[in-house]
Amino acid sequence: MDIAIVEVLVPTGPGLPGQIALLVLRLFVGVAFIRHGWPKLRNLKTWSTAMKTPEWLCFLSAASMWGAGIALIPGLLTPLAALAILVSMAYACVLEIVLGLPFIAPDPYQIPEGDYAGPMGVGEPPSWEKAAMYVVMCLVLMTCGGGLFSLDNLLIADLVQAAIS
Repeated sequence: MDIAIVEVLVPTGPGLPGQIALLVLRLFVGVAFIRHGWPKLRNLKTWSTAMKTPEWLCFLSAASMWGAGIALIPGLLTPLAALAILVSMAYACVLEIVLGLPFIAPDPYQIPEGDYAGPMGVGEPPSWEKAAMYVVMCLVLMTCGGGLFSLDNLLIADLVQAAIS
């Protein structure tokens, strides 16, 4: 396997504390996107209508969230799984920016009583901050890989070692 391909699939990572942080990040993002994707897959038509987005595109987004979340937990093809989530979250950012939503919404505790009620009642005002944070998290996983405690490292470590030698 070409060294450039190996480096994209299993980037060399930081020391042990950084490796543990990558594991925690990978697990967190994986669980979050299993939880984000599954309800969307189960209620695809409702989500598609609410998003005013074609159902096939919503299916691709929800399936990539769910599938990539599953892949991130054991750290399997981490850069590719993170890319799949990044694309969905970048699209969410674009949709929210086009709607004119702020990057960071006003703190819900500082909004006068009765001044904000969202589609599901009173709650946190919408913004594109959370989607942007997931984009950044996925950029970290794409560039650092799954880390020492990943199937990527376990299955492809020999290829990386051979490519470096």
